[in-house]
Amino acid sequence: MNNEEIAAVLFNAFESGELDTVRSLCASDFRARQNLNPEFDVETLMKFSQAVSAVLPDFRYEEIRRAATATGFVEEHMVRGTLADGTKINIAACVVADIEDGKIRYLREYLDSAAAVELLKALA
Repeated sequence: MNNEEIAAVLFNAFESGELDTVRSLCASDFRARQNLNPEFDVETLMKFSQAVSAVLPDFRYEEIRRAATATGFVEEHMVRGTLADGTKINIAACVVADIEDGKIRYLREYLDSAAAVELLKALA
């Protein structure tokens, strides 16, 4: 797979809850970071993904703009879904990934933290 295809498979796997696929795309020393907060590992990413899917059963990515880079990929998208109380979630996000030997080694996600407030409350 090329870097853009890896990105597509990754985000499709997050949407469908195929966490084994996500794991298979990540390097053994995978690290991630959201909005410059402390780094975390793939298992923490899996737990976060499961928690988001639990509070947003219709979780999805829309308005996707994706491009391969020489060292990985960049994807911009809208994170969308509906909380149990009917609140619509619309969060602009940008993900930058470094890929080595066909595996995602480092993932940086930047998102609109003001738009994420209701989701974060639901996750607490």
